[in-house]
Amino acid sequence: MRIEIVVFDGVDELDVLGPFEVWSLAAGRSELEVALVGLDGPVEVTGHHGLQFKAPAGLGEPSAVFVPGGGWLNRAERGSWAEARRGVLPARLAELAPRLDWIGAVCTGSMLLAEAGLVKGRAATTNRNAWAEFEEFGPRLKQNRVVDDGTLVTAGGITSGIDLALHIVERELSAELADGVAASMEYTRNRDVHGG
Repeated sequence: MRIEIVVFDGVDELDVLGPFEVWSLAAGRSELEVALVGLDGPVEVTGHHGLQFKAPAGLGEPSAVFVPGGGWLNRAERGSWAEARRGVLPARLAELAPRLDWIGAVCTGSMLLAEAGLVKGRAATTNRNAWAEFEEFGPRLKQNRVVDDGTLVTAGGITSGIDLALHIVERELSAELADGVAASMEYTRNRDVHGG
């Protein structure tokens, strides 16, 4: 399984790095692959808090796509809000989703999935401060930390991306591997998961 994490200027760093850490550790013990990707090809991005990092490839044809958030709640000039206004990323997500094993998001990355038309009628969540706006897109809003609706997996605010990533490792690979990764990170899992 290849998971591609889409990054863009203004992305919240922990939305990206928490799941990337989990999946990278799991990749060392399984057939899983994880990569940071830009929408239009390799890219260097500056995160919401100023961290600069590179995505060495562009969004391809992965098994799964993960979308972080950042910059939605304050309508930042860079971040998920800006990407939604630009429209290219939501359109690409809508195009890719039917061919993926699953598509996921953390925090206001879920708003990009909503903009792509992927949450209507589905159990999903986002950052609690965006719940009211999220509901306008017609999901069955759940207030759990992680919401698993099969091919759509979403998580609440920032650090819940770590729990989503561990949940995916458990769901797709094994509970033993997920618990081992959490232990190696000295992370106590939060198992507040709806569905799955």
